[in-house]
Amino acid sequence: MIRVFVFLLLICPSLACAGAIRLKDLVDFDGVRGNDLVGYGLVVGLNGTGDGLRNSPFTEEIMSSILERLGVNVNGEDFRPKNVAAVLVTATLPPFARVGGQIDVTVSAIGDSKGLLGGTLVMTPLNAADGQIYAVAQGTVLAGGAAAEGDAAAVVRGVPTSGVIPSGARIEREIDFELSALTQMRLALREPDFTTAGRIENAINSEFNRAVAVMRDSGTVELNIAATRAPSTAHAIGRIENILVEPERKARVVVDQRSGTIVMGRDVRISRVAVSQGNLTLRVEEAPIAIQPNPFARGETVVVPRTVADIEEDEGTGLAEIPDATTLSEVVAGLNALGVSPRDMIDILKTIKAAGALHAEFVVR
Repeated sequence: MIRVFVFLLLICPSLACAGAIRLKDLVDFDGVRGNDLVGYGLVVGLNGTGDGLRNSPFTEEIMSSILERLGVNVNGEDFRPKNVAAVLVTATLPPFARVGGQIDVTVSAIGDSKGLLGGTLVMTPLNAADGQIYAVAQGTVLAGGAAAEGDAAAVVRGVPTSGVIPSGARIEREIDFELSALTQMRLALREPDFTTAGRIENAINSEFNRAVAVMRDSGTVELNIAATRAPSTAHAIGRIENILVEPERKARVVVDQRSGTIVMGRDVRISRVAVSQGNLTLRVEEAPIAIQPNPFARGETVVVPRTVADIEEDEGTGLAEIPDATTLSEVVAGLNALGVSPRDMIDILKTIKAAGALHAEFVVR
């Protein structure tokens, strides 16, 4: 029996008839967004798990640069410590972040370091896409993985070459964005749909009892801040972000071939169709025979190839009919009647789609 389809209904029966969702979970507000930061730094204090400087010359270069900024002249010196590692530091600057605030950072090795456990990130500037420094990161790296090895075996759990520093970066520059100066704001739907955009427009206008929102296309609803008569743009957003709207979803079947997972939306429909499925197995075995000459006789050993080939075909399910299905439960019941494994069901769904009987978007990951 195929239980994968039923799983979605069991964990949340309300998915069978989707309810209203807050507006803040359906749209992104124009201008209210984070900014990605990146930096190149050095982690020190590792217990012999740092970069091999011969394989990672850039580690030696940044180490020399840091020491020279601290007043230590290392020109011409031959030093190859094993307790340092070159890393990339990434973070996201949240919207309206202020100078002095702290954000989390992720630290990832870029050399041949075996682990960052116990290391300390040296002061690292974090740049945005415009090349400006917006934060500076420093602190002890928390690496969740572990690795151990011997002469003949090694074991690794998790990813020891990557870690995080909670509140590891301090904000030094703010994004120049004045929310209160906006007179118009666009709401960008995360899943564009004309029906959902129209419902958002109606819900916002009903909240204010006047025309303050206009649907521009399937992915954009424009909000007139002045027409809301709110004290500020922030007040207007705070009033509308918790409005409940029932989104319209596309009929979609999502398949993950690696794990054999199948997820179906509530609007999936199947027309009347007949399905037959069976398994074909080809088996080829090589069993060569060595023929040797008699004792004290002249000759040489000859290897004679011997191949055994066989084809097996399982009985399969025969020709099964799936009737017209108008609800998700009927679709699940019809497919379960075939009695095949989830991986075979993926092929069946793909074939039903090719036959034009599956009325849904088929997504393979």
